[in-house]
Amino acid sequence: MSNRVNIACLGAGRMGRGIAVAFAYAGHAVTMVDVKARSAAEFAKLEADALGEVRTTFASLAKLGLLTEADVDPLVARVSVIAAGQSEEALSDAGMVFEGVPEVVELKREVLGAASKQVGPDTVIASTTSTILVDDLSGAIVNPRRFLNVHWLNPAYLIPLVEISPGRATDPIVVDEVKALLEGIGKVPVVCAATPGFIVPRIQALAMNEAARMVEEGVASAEEIDKAIRYGFGFRYAVLGLLEFIDWGGGDILYYASRYLEGALGSERYRAPDVISRNMHEGRIGLRTGAGFLDYSGLDVDVYRAKRLQAMVDLLRHFGLARPPVLDRN
Repeated sequence: MSNRVNIACLGAGRMGRGIAVAFAYAGHAVTMVDVKARSAAEFAKLEADALGEVRTTFASLAKLGLLTEADVDPLVARVSVIAAGQSEEALSDAGMVFEGVPEVVELKREVLGAASKQVGPDTVIASTTSTILVDDLSGAIVNPRRFLNVHWLNPAYLIPLVEISPGRATDPIVVDEVKALLEGIGKVPVVCAATPGFIVPRIQALAMNEAARMVEEGVASAEEIDKAIRYGFGFRYAVLGLLEFIDWGGGDILYYASRYLEGALGSERYRAPDVISRNMHEGRIGLRTGAGFLDYSGLDVDVYRAKRLQAMVDLLRHFGLARPPVLDRN
């Protein structure tokens, strides 16, 4: 797959528009393909709405300093919307196709199956589904070796992370090609197994439900909980990943904290998974032993810590919370 392939989006809704902005910003021509039969007037309205939102998004990015107002028109010109009955030419010319229709299995299978017959033999096809496993869709695809899930986080044009989930039939070379394509437009792709919730939705569902539960239980107000998330939870995990943070403090700390919370709150949802106790028994508790979830052998731990702490200081400055020391100069 070349670096500047044409992109096609099946569907001109929120996800298709977000992907169109991301790729057009990076120099790609993008065609959003309407997948629903409409009258000429209905299609004209959809087209105007879709391109209008694309223009509004680019205009907002200009106000945020990511581009100039003079850049908006040329960027919008890279994006087009076509009616369902005119899809063959756009799809046959596409190097990568993203499906973004509603989360209905049969609808996705229908749309993906039809598109897979119109694209070239090596065109990569991806579903952007956040809930449906790749292998539940791949049976509808002609040549499923070039099919996989590519899950974007909204807003797709801003959030760097994109989750890639290959299926049983997906060619590993295709995974590498998609990673390279996404990296080429400034995204940070991660690969995960075909499992419900991928990575981020699965973790954030637990966190969001627990935050809502704490409001329900009267632990703290919504405002206080969100403040805690911004300046504690989110602050640390913007620098250290969750598993890296376990290693940073020590897996043994998580083990004992989990046991206490499980008993004090009377809920198995706080029980640590077996891997935590297994790592403890094997002496893999993190930085202190040179290995945990990550391998720190051969690493200059002092330099590593200094870099992570510097990143936290940079975040303090970003939030306007970095202050000089108070010194007694008398």
